[in-house]
Amino acid sequence: MATLLYRMGRAAFQRRWLVVLLWAVVLGAVGAGAAQAPAASDDGTSFMPGIEAQKASDLIGERFPGSDANGANARIVFVAPDGQKVTAAGHRAAIDTFVAEAADEPRVADVVSPFTARAVSKDGSTAYATVDFEVKAGDLTDADKAALEKAIDTARDSGLTVEVGGNALAEQPAAGGSSEVIGIALAAVVLLITFGSLAAAGLPLLTAVVGIGISTAAILALGSVFGLSLTTGTLATMLGLAVGIDYALFVVSRYREERANGHPAHEAAGLAVGTAGSAVVFAGLTVVIALAGLTVVGVPMLTKMGLCAAGAVVVAVLIALTLVPALLGMWPEAVLSRRTRKGGAADVSRANGGTRWARFVLRRPVTVLVACVAGLGTLALPAAQLEMGMPGAESKPVSSTERRAYDALADGFGAGFNGPLTIVVDAKGATGSEATGSEAAAAEIARRIGATPGVVSVSPARFNPAGDTALFSAVPATGPNDERTKDLVQSIRAERAGIERETGATFEVTGSTAMDIDVAQALQDALVPYLSVIVVLALILLLVVFRSILVPVKAAFGFLLSVLAALGAVVAVFQWGWGAQLLGVEQTGPIMSLMPIFLVGIVFGLAMDYEVFLVARMREAYVHGDRAPQAVVTGFRHSARVVVAAAVIMIAVFSGFVGADESMIKTIGFGLAVAVLFDAFVVRMALVPAVLALLGDRAWWLPARLDRLLPRVDVEGTGLARPPVTAAEPVGSEPVPART
Repeated sequence: MATLLYRMGRAAFQRRWLVVLLWAVVLGAVGAGAAQAPAASDDGTSFMPGIEAQKASDLIGERFPGSDANGANARIVFVAPDGQKVTAAGHRAAIDTFVAEAADEPRVADVVSPFTARAVSKDGSTAYATVDFEVKAGDLTDADKAALEKAIDTARDSGLTVEVGGNALAEQPAAGGSSEVIGIALAAVVLLITFGSLAAAGLPLLTAVVGIGISTAAILALGSVFGLSLTTGTLATMLGLAVGIDYALFVVSRYREERANGHPAHEAAGLAVGTAGSAVVFAGLTVVIALAGLTVVGVPMLTKMGLCAAGAVVVAVLIALTLVPALLGMWPEAVLSRRTRKGGAADVSRANGGTRWARFVLRRPVTVLVACVAGLGTLALPAAQLEMGMPGAESKPVSSTERRAYDALADGFGAGFNGPLTIVVDAKGATGSEATGSEAAAAEIARRIGATPGVVSVSPARFNPAGDTALFSAVPATGPNDERTKDLVQSIRAERAGIERETGATFEVTGSTAMDIDVAQALQDALVPYLSVIVVLALILLLVVFRSILVPVKAAFGFLLSVLAALGAVVAVFQWGWGAQLLGVEQTGPIMSLMPIFLVGIVFGLAMDYEVFLVARMREAYVHGDRAPQAVVTGFRHSARVVVAAAVIMIAVFSGFVGADESMIKTIGFGLAVAVLFDAFVVRMALVPAVLALLGDRAWWLPARLDRLLPRVDVEGTGLARPPVTAAEPVGSEPVPART
């Protein structure tokens, strides 16, 4: 591995113009594809095939031709002025006019009047009408939206307060934005402080921007084909930018180190790619495995996010191995420190901050270990209270019409009106004649569900053209994210067997509330198995990389502490509300159901990144003759500063996304930022050296039989060991094999 990458680095350095040209062609090609590709629509794939709510939604799409269970909808809320009622003649006429105008639009599938659907509050102050479209929200044209907005404005002119919920007129999250700019700006400051050189700081930024440019363009080009959403692209950008900067940072840092040790430019580039590049390959591989592993969870949206982000990581790795050494070939001296450019020799024995910190931990390993475990364990405690759901309009700013519509419905009808349950009745097996049997079965099912404690109202049934399938809504007394609503759904489903025996018809519960409940439960059930799978993968991969039994176990333990502490912090802020206002969180509540399992996968990859980068230098020092404690110090002397810089960059990039309007991006940005903080600065910088100090030489023990079975990947670059040189070598010379 190291020798192959060494040759790749030298080749890229020598043929730098060709390498740069090839990457420019790739960027131009995917950019042209993105410019010509049709706009992608958000297909709502946050649902999970196989759950009851999804099967019911599929049945609706099958039995009601021309309708789309995931079609756009708008809930228009009418509020009368103080002291008046919506049932007054003038207000009622305005609402009827709105219903008639909305129904005339060609892409509107159905409009339910509040007066026929009994959607008027008891005090008569509030009413709502539901407008269902035949197409999804992303497929609505400006003309479709303008027609609905015109009808709404007409109703407002009558004196009614009109607010709009649903997704038809909701603002779509913008792709990209200031988050990336903030992350890049903060990363530039960190790189400049780390390297003290504009060229050295700018090169990782340049290559990372090229990487996310290629990844983003590829997502846009393939968006309409694979149904990739704007959220998918944002997450790929977030991770691609972070790892792109970090991977280039490690290669550039190792190049500077090799030049300071006396190697000529072409040799230093080869050695940098052969050593730091090996760590980049395995670090990137861990991230890709974790992200690609999200496909086994069974959520299409999660699968797409994982695969797109994995693709962005692959691009970042390839750029670090090829484009970075090529650009180093164009400016071989500009990225060096002032001392190296003046011909000063590197003082490898000089203590730095990493050395002093490592020695501090080695003197107090037990104290540091106990403090790390106790601190992260305490932060992880809130994770035991994790509640998963799908935040909706209640999490939006109060300045938005969606939030005002949500609040108006809750005030007028109760919180349950914001999350009605959709009941689909399959009456093909109902007793009696086809028509009367279906109607009687649907009426009986509606009556029984309406009598269930916790249900406040049931809408009239609507039949499909064949007359064998009915739809109606059941409104719970509690809000969509209330635990009592979840219990109500379970109660209705528990009564199903008896109702179906009596009527001969079957029914299922769906709708956004039931869908969120089912998805949250399925993901919660999948979280522990997925966590177990990637921990096992970590053990196997690190066993191959470090040829040690205890180092992988220590790494997996540290990862578990990091991810649980990060989840605990997310629960404390977004569920309990600790410091929520500082982050612009409008409403606390259950954590988005996709977030914990996605966070686990990402944190796994990032945790293994730091493990490989930091411990690989310790392993390198150990196999070259350092005693176990000194190997820890040597590893910190060479890697601590760069690992800290890489972690700060990742924290800066992820923190930039905390300001996003999209609640999922905000939550994931915060979760990843605190996860990197915990993993890099507590686990890798404190817990790891403490454990290695206590283990000593046993940390690198591997049974002889297992040593013979495992493949040798030489991630520490043992095969590239060679003495420092002062004169330029022939460009085609090969590395001198290490003596063993």
